[in-house]
Amino acid sequence: MLKQNLVHPPLLAALARAGHGSRFLLADGNFPVSTVRPPAAETVHLNLAPGLLDIPTLLPILLTTVPVEEATLMRHPDGIDVPAHGAYRELLGASVPTTSLDRFAFYAAVRSPDVGLVVATGDLRLCSNLLLTVGLP
Repeated sequence: MLKQNLVHPPLLAALARAGHGSRFLLADGNFPVSTVRPPAAETVHLNLAPGLLDIPTLLPILLTTVPVEEATLMRHPDGIDVPAHGAYRELLGASVPTTSLDRFAFYAAVRSPDVGLVVATGDLRLCSNLLLTVGLP
């Protein structure tokens, strides 16, 4: 029995295979996870129903499991503020720098071969995708 919050076997296995510099995507429910990812990336489906499971619920659990050194956010195509981004910055803390990319640059970043995991969530908020880079312990 594990004494930590993350006990989902496929998610734990995928994170265990990640090393320093590996990246993983927490995808909102609108993200095309079947077509925008590298071919070798594992997809873990945590999208039980619309609205379940959202990224702010998942992120704190992941942060207790794997060190994160950088985060990349997807900008809204209309340039408006994405409310989820403020919550992500707060959860990540000041020590994790964040950058943002427009939709197609974000898609290109997700297709990079260093992305080894795509987590499909039920988060319904537009452009609430979060690409995380694994750091050092």
